Amino acid sequence: MRWQGNRESDNVEDVRDDAGGGGGPGMSFGGRGIGLGSVAIALVASYFLGVNPMTVLNLLGGGSGGSVGVPSGNQAARPHPPANDEQTKFVRTVLADTEDVWHQLFKEAGGEYRDPKLVLFRGAVPTACGRGEAATGPFYCPGDQKVYIDLDFYDVMRDRLGAPGDFAQAYVIAHEIGHHVQNLVGTSAKVDAMRQRVSKVQYNALSVRLELQADCYAGVWANHAQKARQIIEAGDVEEALNAASQIGDDTLQRNATGHVSPETFTHGSSQQRVTWFKRGMDSGDMKQCNTFAKDAV
Repeated sequence: MRWQGNRESDNVEDVRDDAGGGGGPGMSFGGRGIGLGSVAIALVASYFLGVNPMTVLNLLGGGSGGSVGVPSGNQAARPHPPANDEQTKFVRTVLADTEDVWHQLFKEAGGEYRDPKLVLFRGAVPTACGRGEAATGPFYCPGDQKVYIDLDFYDVMRDRLGAPGDFAQAYVIAHEIGHHVQNLVGTSAKVDAMRQRVSKVQYNALSVRLELQADCYAGVWANHAQKARQIIEAGDVEEALNAASQIGDDTLQRNATGHVSPETFTHGSSQQRVTWFKRGMDSGDMKQCNTFAKDAV
């Protein structure tokens, strides 16, 4: 991926040198206490299924999925300027690229794009969605409009998930930014409002459509970034498609347990994730990312 020398975003907060993420042995979500047992369930679900841990904890606690209290242990910590190592520069550059693309697309549609923040952390971090854990992988919190990444996840992608490459890493960031786009246009809120109205299986199906749309938006970003800055090199597309495939629910479940349970999917199968990322990348059109249309998935 050709990224060196391109603009770097200032919207990065580096809290990797701060002491732990706080939160203690129990956390409050949706007005109910969540103990370590529930946290463990959330972490296992998030690691093997790609579920946002805060979503799992909110479901376990009976919450609505909206903004929840931030643990007090680290609220006063001020973000440091991000480091200048190669990996951090890469993240800042990819984030800047998503900003350029989405500002232009929102402007063309008559809207205004608001930049999210991207937080670099280690181990654990307090968020407006609760305590974030490195074991869960990158996630987006709509409560504070921030993407959270422990960069060690990229080692996990390479060494344990079989998804190496810088463009695969960029795809992960672009997917989380896709959730920010959904938050800005109201899609996330509409899906979240359905949580108390449908069964768990039905809500899982809605979650799949939400995640596949984020994959499609990641593809839209790649399309426009390539047109504007020619960032894609030989093998990059294959890296992204492989990453989408390796983190499909069926692949993760099969590797973790030896069997697949489609009714528990929350992100979509490997084939679905590949298909929707490719649709966005081929078209460059947000309108082609309507995963909520009848029979779309």
